[in-house]
Amino acid sequence: MHLCVEKTLMTTDKPYYQHLNSSDDLVTPYAAVRAGFVALALEKNRRATPFVEQARVLKAAASRIKTPMELVGIEDIKPALLTAAGVSDKAAKYLEPQNKIAAIRGLIENFLEPAGANFIEKLVFRFLLIRGDTLGGSMRNVGGVLAQRKLTRMLLSTLTVAGKSYQWLHSSMNRWASMTDEDSDIELYLKGLSWKNNDQNRTLIYNLTVPFIKNNVDLCLLNCSPQELATKKLAKATYKLPSVYLALGELKGGIDPAGADEHWKTARSALQRINQAFITHGLKPSTFFIGAAIEKKMAGEIWHQLEEGSLTNAANLTNDDQLASISRWLCRL
Repeated sequence: MHLCVEKTLMTTDKPYYQHLNSSDDLVTPYAAVRAGFVALALEKNRRATPFVEQARVLKAAASRIKTPMELVGIEDIKPALLTAAGVSDKAAKYLEPQNKIAAIRGLIENFLEPAGANFIEKLVFRFLLIRGDTLGGSMRNVGGVLAQRKLTRMLLSTLTVAGKSYQWLHSSMNRWASMTDEDSDIELYLKGLSWKNNDQNRTLIYNLTVPFIKNNVDLCLLNCSPQELATKKLAKATYKLPSVYLALGELKGGIDPAGADEHWKTARSALQRINQAFITHGLKPSTFFIGAAIEKKMAGEIWHQLEEGSLTNAANLTNDDQLASISRWLCRL
């Protein structure tokens, strides 16, 4: 009986004991790294699909002509021609019509006409090459996006299993929506989640620039309702209150072991800034770290911070049991 009470007190005071026995439990196994790379490859293919379809449309339109210079007269493919010419969507907004025509003519004279009868294939290849560069840029933070989706789905599942209703903030419409029976894919659009714990409002906001820290924090759990964040003015006033923050965390979804140490250094610095900012206000909210790529030395540092109390909780994103445990902890705060 005494041992049972002692363990309950320990796991309440140190919630990471619910899913971690030592620093070794935080280390990402090889199988998880391999699965992570596969997930990134699948996501890259998913994101590439629209570009491939655009290339097919471009090829079909260009197939109606016999010479490259005739492309200039096809009005509905000019944006695609500009892309093939190396002009980004952002740059195109600053160009005058004559500049756009000049860029397209440059593409035709320097690359398509020298290709002879194969000019259509050359056009499609160049279009895909430039779009591929765009895709590469969007993939740089895809690990973080996938990590946020995975954590969100675990939080939603935790609340549903516990019989708790929730509201969620739509990233595009910037509007709070109520829980429904059909919640598939809402993690693709969710940037905030709210629920009640013992009649107390809890709201989790992703990627928030905390005013008195002056830096972006990946995850902020607040003691407030969605109504207190309903307008920009209300949200701004709420975010300025140090006392409203219950927990703040860093989420690093990159799976490449080569970048693990760098991700942890960034997160460690962010967590130190968080702690320091709240100390000046006489407060100590919970802090936590969730990472996909955690190497042995890094795991040792995280475990040390957990044991000394500068970090409240931590989990490996690739371990479903750990992620479920830290999600339950967040939902119970």
